[in-house]
Amino acid sequence: MENNFLSLIKTRRSVRAYKPQPVPSEALDAVLEAGTYAPTGGGRQSPTIIAITDPKYRQEIARLNAEVMGNNTDPYYGAPVVILVLADGSANTFVEDGSCVLENMMLAAHALGLGTVWVHREREIFDSESGKALLREWKLPETLHGVGAIALGYPAKEAGQPAARKQNYIVRI
Repeated sequence: MENNFLSLIKTRRSVRAYKPQPVPSEALDAVLEAGTYAPTGGGRQSPTIIAITDPKYRQEIARLNAEVMGNNTDPYYGAPVVILVLADGSANTFVEDGSCVLENMMLAAHALGLGTVWVHREREIFDSESGKALLREWKLPETLHGVGAIALGYPAKEAGQPAARKQNYIVRI
């Protein structure tokens, strides 16, 4: 395995503060494309990737996510882009499929100098009537279930050092 790929994996960090500057469309396109090359169960490609840059929908999805948490903070930490990953719930691997998509996009973003953080509660959002209404507005099937999301943008500060890896993380049998 090439050292630069291992370095990329080892240096990616969750970013919880973003600069307001927009993500160039070429960079966003590259991140989104990386998600489409994630492995999926049986090659079904069950996930749907939704990139939100429109301030109206960015604010709405943040409000719905915060509502699930019971507060009014921005769960996406001010990032200019929110990427939702939903998947066809009839696929028995929809959670795993969507998780692989999210990881691919996080690594691609890091390779491009962008920051990300995985955000949860998309399942609760899109199982709710408000989430279903958004799916109808976006002309997407209501059978999609939330897997997760990433906040995407330029980090507002340097990433910290990784936590030490736990003892017995790997067991060889």
